[in-house]
Amino acid sequence: MQIGKAPVVLVNHSLTGDANLSGYKGWWTEIIGVRKVIDTKKYTIIGFNIPGNGVKGQVFDTPEDFNTGDIASLFLKGLTSLRIKKLYALIGGSIGGGIAWEMAAISSDITEFLIPVAADWKSNDWIIANTFLQKRILQNSSQPLQDARMHAMLTYRTPQSFDSRFGRTLNKEQNIFNIESWLIYHGEKLEKRFQLKAYIMMNHLLSSINIERHGGIALNIIKSIKSKIHLIAIDSDLFFTPFEDQKTFKLCKKVMKNIYYHEIKSLHGHDAFLIESESMKKILSKIF
Repeated sequence: MQIGKAPVVLVNHSLTGDANLSGYKGWWTEIIGVRKVIDTKKYTIIGFNIPGNGVKGQVFDTPEDFNTGDIASLFLKGLTSLRIKKLYALIGGSIGGGIAWEMAAISSDITEFLIPVAADWKSNDWIIANTFLQKRILQNSSQPLQDARMHAMLTYRTPQSFDSRFGRTLNKEQNIFNIESWLIYHGEKLEKRFQLKAYIMMNHLLSSINIERHGGIALNIIKSIKSKIHLIAIDSDLFFTPFEDQKTFKLCKKVMKNIYYHEIKSLHGHDAFLIESESMKKILSKIF
């Protein structure tokens, strides 16, 4: 198979996402599609499923055998098999952004634009702590997927987001608070569409992001990346906090010109990159 002449954009999915990017059940249809900011009439859009994410039943029994660097290497091999020597843009949200960082660390000229969204080049202690708790829930709960998802939603949103939406109101049918009903709904929803082994795998990968595994310190690795790097953070993100991107930007801006920082204003936290479509469009329209 060989991709045509249109500029190629690779989009890496997030923790419970997949390679279905647009159209029916696509998770980023507001951004990708005909006459959208990433226009499928102008660009060739591709996505790879992260191995072990459960799509088509693919799961692994030993997630500790893998890290995001392995996934990045596999994605680069996928591009080679498609005869793609260079991307126009490499975008990833959350863990997908971490994998994008690792791809650029391995292949410094793979893309013209590197765009990690609500992501970071490493799993810091906060991410490791949360994935450790997720692992404990997955190992010990009688309803592991439901309970792990409910905990995760508390890191993907913010107290202000919950207050603005629910305001301590009651679900009279269930005789519980609406926030509790909402958490139960998201837990049950994930359980219906996701496999336990796949969630364990993705949670493990999330804790493993680290471009420094490819040799050297982060600053030198980032300096070697030939792409224009656009960091997109969310001011209220409680998971991949904007502070980490700000540190990276301030450190790198002193010694390189090809790095830029953007910040989405939202009360919705980490998930804002999926919610605040107009803000995402405004940032991405300058690149596309």
